[in-house]
Amino acid sequence: MSSSLHGLHPDNIKADIAKSDAINFDQLKASATEAANLLKSLSHPDRLLLLCQLVQGEACVQDLEQLTGIRQPSLSQQLGILRGQELVATRREGRQIYYSIASDDAMAVLEVLYQRFCGAAKDV
Repeated sequence: MSSSLHGLHPDNIKADIAKSDAINFDQLKASATEAANLLKSLSHPDRLLLLCQLVQGEACVQDLEQLTGIRQPSLSQQLGILRGQELVATRREGRQIYYSIASDDAMAVLEVLYQRFCGAAKDV
């Protein structure tokens, strides 16, 4: 995925709009589709939980299962979806497969979600 989601702060958006004489609606439509696809990928609770764990660094399947409580075969299914959407990358070491976040856009969204929903200041 491209870095089109970076800089979505309202001030950045206003500045970008002010810089352009006319909005390129074809480009805006393509960016909206890309953003919607990313949000769709993040909308499943198990996938979101897996990605939140991977924000902390690379992890193998066994570690992810232990950390998240997501059991097979659901774990493999959700990791497969994340792989297919190029949100995570894999590397093999012997019989272990390690996962890491591969999408800068996903990482940017996850950082905001963490700040808003998981930070220490969040009232529960």
